Amino acid sequence: MCAACVPGTVVRVQGWGVPDSATMSRIAFLGMGVMGAPMARHLAKAGHEVVVYNRTAAKALAWVALNGNQAAPTPAEAADGAEFVALCVGNDDDVREVVLGPNGALRSMRPGSVLVDHTTASAGLARELSAACAERDIGFVDAPVSGGQAGAENGQLTVMCGCDDGEVFDRAAAVIDTYAMSCVQLGPAGSGQLTKMVNQICIAGLLQGLAEGVNFAKLAGLDVDQVVDVIGKGAAQSWQMDNRARTMAADEFDFGFAVEWMRKDLGIVLDEADRSGARLPVTALVDQFYKQVVAMGGDRWDTSSLIRLLAP
Repeated sequence: MCAACVPGTVVRVQGWGVPDSATMSRIAFLGMGVMGAPMARHLAKAGHEVVVYNRTAAKALAWVALNGNQAAPTPAEAADGAEFVALCVGNDDDVREVVLGPNGALRSMRPGSVLVDHTTASAGLARELSAACAERDIGFVDAPVSGGQAGAENGQLTVMCGCDDGEVFDRAAAVIDTYAMSCVQLGPAGSGQLTKMVNQICIAGLLQGLAEGVNFAKLAGLDVDQVVDVIGKGAAQSWQMDNRARTMAADEFDFGFAVEWMRKDLGIVLDEADRSGARLPVTALVDQFYKQVVAMGGDRWDTSSLIRLLAP
């Protein structure tokens, strides 16, 4: 059994510089997926003392082998003594497990520390976590991100935040800025998640429109590269057009933000819309299109794979 699998054992790899304790923080990062691992790496490179946790311990150990610092076998042990605890995991249930579970981070977090949740989750969960943290005098920020794996790798994420305390947000933002291009407080707890929902609503409709446009161009005998180069300088320009139109035309989808993740996000959006009364006819339709992509075996394809449904 690996050392990091043994409760009470924190694994440390030497070789990285020791941060200045007067200016740097001890930070726990929970979740070493395609987003969490590079975000934690930016923290380590900035000189923070970082303790990582992953449900599959081998991923945490692999991160330590590349980046130094420490790995812990449970969220509680990773969070022990940390000034900040950040997490980026799969869904609401995963968040509850690593934060509120028997070995969750709140078991060991100290008063005055701050919990930052980068997971795309429900606004209701954000408010639940904020209340649980407040009972322990712990700060909380819901801080979902946009920018994908490339944004995480390059430290260029957009971070949408909800927080009940401006001072807590300011403290958290000083850490988040390590891997963010933009970090904005949009209101109280839950506001970050609600803003991420707006983000996904806009992306869903845009991708369907882009898929239809690229497919139309191909069937019309146009040069897609040339078309995108021209219209990408006008009102139709978008990140998705710049980064996905050409790969759509080339039928390349083995990268990027997976369809199954988008379906999870859109499920959260549609549940919230049911509660608020917001009408989302296009979003609901695109979600069903993604359901068809999954039925084709495309659950891990990039979200731009919507164009495959349009093939003659």
